[in-house]
Amino acid sequence: MDKNTFTGLFLIMAIIAGSIYFLKPSEADLKKEREVQHQDSLKKAGAAATAAAKNTAKFDTSKTAPVDSALLKMPFGAASVGKEDFVTIENKELLIKLSTKGGKVSSVELKNYKTFSKQPLVLFSGDNNQFGLKFAAGVANINTNNYYFTPSAKALTVAEKDSGSVTMRLSYSPTQYIDYVYSLKGDGFKLGLTIKPTGLDAVIANSSTYNLNWAASLHKQEKDMKQERQYANVYYYNTDGDVEYLSETKDDQKSINDKKMAWVAFKQHFFSNVLIAKNSIAKTDISVATDVNDTTDVRQMKADLSLTRAADGSVPLEFYFGPNRFNTLKDQGHDLDKLVNLGWGPLKYINRFAVLPVFNFLNKFNWNYGLIILVLTVLLKLVLSPLTYKSYLSMAKMRVLKPEMDEIKTKVGEDNPTLLQQEYLKLYKKAGVNPLGGCLPLVIQMPIVIAFFKFFPSLFELRGESFLWMHDLSTYDSVIKFAPVAFLGGVNHVSLMCLLMTISTLIYTYFNNQISGATGQMKYIGYITPLVFLFTLNSYPAGLNYYYFLANMFTFLQQYLIKFMVDDKKIHAQIQENKKKPEDTKKKKSGFSAKMEEMMRQQQQVQANKNKKS
Repeated sequence: MDKNTFTGLFLIMAIIAGSIYFLKPSEADLKKEREVQHQDSLKKAGAAATAAAKNTAKFDTSKTAPVDSALLKMPFGAASVGKEDFVTIENKELLIKLSTKGGKVSSVELKNYKTFSKQPLVLFSGDNNQFGLKFAAGVANINTNNYYFTPSAKALTVAEKDSGSVTMRLSYSPTQYIDYVYSLKGDGFKLGLTIKPTGLDAVIANSSTYNLNWAASLHKQEKDMKQERQYANVYYYNTDGDVEYLSETKDDQKSINDKKMAWVAFKQHFFSNVLIAKNSIAKTDISVATDVNDTTDVRQMKADLSLTRAADGSVPLEFYFGPNRFNTLKDQGHDLDKLVNLGWGPLKYINRFAVLPVFNFLNKFNWNYGLIILVLTVLLKLVLSPLTYKSYLSMAKMRVLKPEMDEIKTKVGEDNPTLLQQEYLKLYKKAGVNPLGGCLPLVIQMPIVIAFFKFFPSLFELRGESFLWMHDLSTYDSVIKFAPVAFLGGVNHVSLMCLLMTISTLIYTYFNNQISGATGQMKYIGYITPLVFLFTLNSYPAGLNYYYFLANMFTFLQQYLIKFMVDDKKIHAQIQENKKKPEDTKKKKSGFSAKMEEMMRQQQQVQANKNKKS
């Protein structure tokens, strides 16, 4: 390297060294720079964390609560945490989902039925459905509804002639557990459930019963929520063979300790959920409530039951999830057919042993149900025709006597009604006429008329069946719709069949007054009842109003035919002959007539005493 080159390199290095020395930052400047860089790194880390959180919220919606180590040490502690999963079991009729949380029936769908709006018919589902054993284990109070079970299979489909089962296990230890064994046949509406505890005698307090909490909110299935709530209730059947139920119109609850129950049912209008205890229920606490603002669920039902254990400690149970069709319920045994409310007292027997057998016989012909109701009405009118004839004849006699009754009224005057009625009774006695002859046949027919009032609303067969303009005979036909009218109970429609029934009843009342010769207030009272029925039956099943309409039409026809058989001139002649007969040859006075005459005499005496005092 020559001298000039060396000198150049030395100068460059000297310049660089000088620059480093003179441009070197102070300690204060270095500290300030480090603080700036630290703040920048914190901002970048925060932004990254925020992005990660957003990413997690977008793709991972599961939330896992921190596990309490103390909880795990409690009885059944390991089963207190988990993830809810579902096991589907099904046959020809039922699609059932079992939940691993609680090991319970989470939802039930009836595969061959639809709601009024043509949606899948699910009896119940969701968090309001509970089913759990309640017992003490050590210092802990256990409700199995809140614990996680392990299923023996993920799904089960049972063919028509087969049967199968799925076990849901709640583990205390590998050798100590509670099994819910669900069994299902390929056909039918029943689901078997056997509760089997194993190795838990030292864990669970020894008792002859298990306390079970069962609750469900039943989903709306039909057109009219108000009507469906009217028929939805908790029914219970004791081992004495009696069926009872809670209030139909308000929230209600009841405790039953004096009788053992065979089954408890959460009943809707046309479908039921029944829990049958094969070893009876020792104690029962039941309740029903209605959330009037709820447009999805009909009523909320609860039952706390003390289930009797078998000798081996198990509890054999059975569910019925199905329609309230009388014959279907009867086939299940356990008197489940008593879930169909056919009325009280004599009405129940008329419907069960007279109307229902005739209906079932006609149903075998596979006719449209509108035609079946028509034939049923004709048969009923034929059976009651002797009473109708007797009623018409009695009213005709009263009509013939009316001129003579008017003469008596003119003679006695209306100022003394007691004396007037007494003179009327004397006339009836001489003429051989019973003034109640026209009413008694109608009174005898009244239980049958009322029996149909209970029969048609409870008739499952009418559900979804159409006739003429009526799309569903089990509910009202709304030909006119309008905004709800508060003072009419929220009515928002007019039923055409109810309107026709009302018009026919008014016409019937008019002609009936012509036959009986009714005058004064009695002439107009008959018009009030049909108008009341117009508002009362407007939301009732079209099938019921159709029957009443047909009954009126056939009554017109009967009276028209009877009119040719009854001659007023012959009746008048017969009455005059009766008047000529001596008193001792006439029929013995009835007890009722004697009491009426005695009452009239007493009233006349009271009136006479008042006149003397005045």
